Amino acid sequence: MPLVKFSASNKTPRWLIIFCLIFAGEMIFSLPFHVPRYFRVTMLEVLNMSNTEFGDAFVFYGILAMIAYFPGGMIADRYSPRKLITFSLIATALGGVYFATFPGQLGLVFLFGYWGITTVFLLWGALIRATREWGGTLAQGKAFGLLDGGRGLVSAAVASAAVAILAWVMPESMDSITEGKRMAAMRSVIYFYSLVTFAAALLSWMFIPESKQAEEKFRVGIISGLKYVIGSRVVWLQAIIVVCAYVGYKGLDYYTTYAVDILGMHEVSAARYMSNAAYLRALSAVGAGFLADRITSIRVVGIAFTLALLCYLILASLHPDPEFINIIYLNLLVTFIAVYALRGVYFALLEETRVKHAFTGTAVGLISVVGFTPDIFFYSAGGRIIDASPGLPGFRHYFLFLAAFVFLGMISVLLLKFSSSSDSNDAPPR
Repeated sequence: MPLVKFSASNKTPRWLIIFCLIFAGEMIFSLPFHVPRYFRVTMLEVLNMSNTEFGDAFVFYGILAMIAYFPGGMIADRYSPRKLITFSLIATALGGVYFATFPGQLGLVFLFGYWGITTVFLLWGALIRATREWGGTLAQGKAFGLLDGGRGLVSAAVASAAVAILAWVMPESMDSITEGKRMAAMRSVIYFYSLVTFAAALLSWMFIPESKQAEEKFRVGIISGLKYVIGSRVVWLQAIIVVCAYVGYKGLDYYTTYAVDILGMHEVSAARYMSNAAYLRALSAVGAGFLADRITSIRVVGIAFTLALLCYLILASLHPDPEFINIIYLNLLVTFIAVYALRGVYFALLEETRVKHAFTGTAVGLISVVGFTPDIFFYSAGGRIIDASPGLPGFRHYFLFLAAFVFLGMISVLLLKFSSSSDSNDAPPR
């Protein structure tokens, strides 16, 4: 099966191609993920939901996304990224119009299920495959570091604009915030994200070049690709690593609640803190990517897991007294850096462990089916952990929950290091 390559003669500059992949890759997830991450407290107030109720609704995103990853990966091996990415972004933006009506829990179940399909089925495998091809053989760390670091920069910049909109519509004084003002502010944020997602679709259609690979039906390569991927130990270990890293990433979504309920921040200040911290994603992911090209991705992933484990254990043991507050902020900061570094390089492991290029989409599909299962269970489990022991005890249990996953990630890295050199199934194709 021929590779999906961007021709050197194509008039679109390489920097513009990677920019469009970055912008599309982040905005596709902005409505289902940015709004709960940066505006959780305000969102839950408007929806009149608890953490547990929202988590239960979000489960359906994870279920539909998990189902979509594998067939979506096989589609990505055969069809043009330009068409797949553009259609996904348009469909996702339309869901934001419904979200702005503030549906009840049943409506959210259908909405997040719909987003589980639109954000994953046609886009995710195409995005990862196109990025791998853009990076070539020697710059996988750079390619995926730029992808995730750039996505982090886009996330932070768009979130900062959204926070400004929230602050402009909603008064700073807690006493003067009415239900109507809170709803208007939240609706403005959702419309803003919908508009930017649609803009990403336009840019993708205009500047991501068509693949040279002819669009064809599933005539050849399906069975061989499935056998290769399912039988590869290194693919399964990478899937476990992505699970553990993704739990750490989704763990950041409750930091806004932690800042408000435990550290005593205002809602707007907490959202601003999260959006400012998101800028670390660009530095961390890009830095990790360039470092991975020098010392290997496996080592970078192992270091990041170790840092995250130490920080979670410290956060689980400290009380937010004035003498410890700076230590708490420092450890929160390091967890941002470690988690963003993991996201920046874990798909670079595909090249390092010599997964065949012809089956990149299929491998990404399997890794994603397993690796992104936290979309199914994390919000539900995290919400229950926090709600079961309100206040500081709940968050202590929460940080221990995160620590358990990153420890599993450390073990998986060690196993991958030994397996990647002995797995004959993953010898590079000639």
